[in-house]
Amino acid sequence: MYQICISGAAKGNSVTEGRQLAIAAGTAIAKAGHCLLSGATIGIPDCTAEAYKTAGGKMSVGLSPAASKIEHVYKYRLPTKAYDVILFTGLHYVGRDALLINSADAVISIGGRLGTLHEFTVAVETGTPIGFLQGAGGISDEIKTLIKLAGQEREGTEILFSNDAEQLITDITKYLDEERVKYKALYE
Repeated sequence: MYQICISGAAKGNSVTEGRQLAIAAGTAIAKAGHCLLSGATIGIPDCTAEAYKTAGGKMSVGLSPAASKIEHVYKYRLPTKAYDVILFTGLHYVGRDALLINSADAVISIGGRLGTLHEFTVAVETGTPIGFLQGAGGISDEIKTLIKLAGQEREGTEILFSNDAEQLITDITKYLDEERVKYKALYE
């Protein structure tokens, strides 16, 4: 079982456009038997977590920018229902993003805005594999251009693209299985 992080917008057009992709991703992660990680926020992350739990997912973990449950709910106005565990980091959004990506075995990105771009850059800098589920607009649909502009064309980080959630989860799982074959027992 791998820890798969979902990255995506809390608000904006890519949430509306990506809702069905988020549901498909949550379902695919649950079916594959992986743990779901997210930033415990509204929009794409929460939609994915709800679908994951509905599909029988074993462990949904949210990493909150807040320092407590009270702050999470009342200051940040973030959800709690779809999470088995929420870690209250107290790191605000920027610090939470770094901890979230570093805690994941891989990241799936859907749509997104500036925070999603930040999570992508953390993934590239840390060598965390990332898959982009295409079709929601936002950062995920522009990322190929941004990668080219930044000169980061697949140097050291596995970057995958797909329009199909199940295929993307299959591809990420296959990549992780091959990369971590020597440590297979740790992930069972």
